[in-house]
Amino acid sequence: MDVKTLLEEVANGDLDTQTAYEKLKKLPFENMEYACLDHHRKIRTGFPEVVFCQGKVPEQTANIFERLYDMNGLVLGTRASKEHFDSVLKVLPDAKYCEISKCITVGSPEKTSGKIAICTGGTTDIPVAQEAAITAQMCGSNVTKMYDVGVAGLHRLMSRLDELQDANAIIACAGMEGALASVVAGLVRVPVIAVPTSIGYGANFGGVSALLAMLNSCSAGISVVNIDNGFGAGYIAAQINSLGGQI
Repeated sequence: MDVKTLLEEVANGDLDTQTAYEKLKKLPFENMEYACLDHHRKIRTGFPEVVFCQGKVPEQTANIFERLYDMNGLVLGTRASKEHFDSVLKVLPDAKYCEISKCITVGSPEKTSGKIAICTGGTTDIPVAQEAAITAQMCGSNVTKMYDVGVAGLHRLMSRLDELQDANAIIACAGMEGALASVVAGLVRVPVIAVPTSIGYGANFGGVSALLAMLNSCSAGISVVNIDNGFGAGYIAAQINSLGGQI
């Protein structure tokens, strides 16, 4: 919620002046001692501050969610445990939890036109892809998922070529040798965001081999995020998609 919205609600009689005053005191940020919430994030960037739940005390996480939701009507939390979700659910009964991606969401975003395609090399890459998908959806993007279409069976990917070419941005999540992004980028005219995952045998080095392969790709139009960073990929893809129109 921003100053303009507050003033409009007061003018329309939907909000009393005292409540509006209390909300204004918390802009542009709110110091909760253990967290300093950036309530102007949405004004500056178009999306509210996202909660990285890993390592946070569940009760503190719930308080953060409650305050962010009160100011923005929309909250996304990543790397959350079931304990985090149980605490959030006590203060926000409409919260939802995705066990696969470990994401907590509250609220419904406004949809933008266009869509993002998200593909994975294998089934074990899906948790990272799901984090990317939920992030992009919370940012308002439509998402098409193409899971287990890795280069070991290239015909699986080629059968979805029309859908890939219809997207405004593509996210390619892969471990092992991380070749999926290079192949996809050679087939489309839109940006490809490569996400190396930590899936693989010993020489994979927890995703480092896939990361280096993606950074060294000979295909043009690829950007690379950190290992297992589905959130970062989903956010970037949503920003690209929000520009509107086919590239």
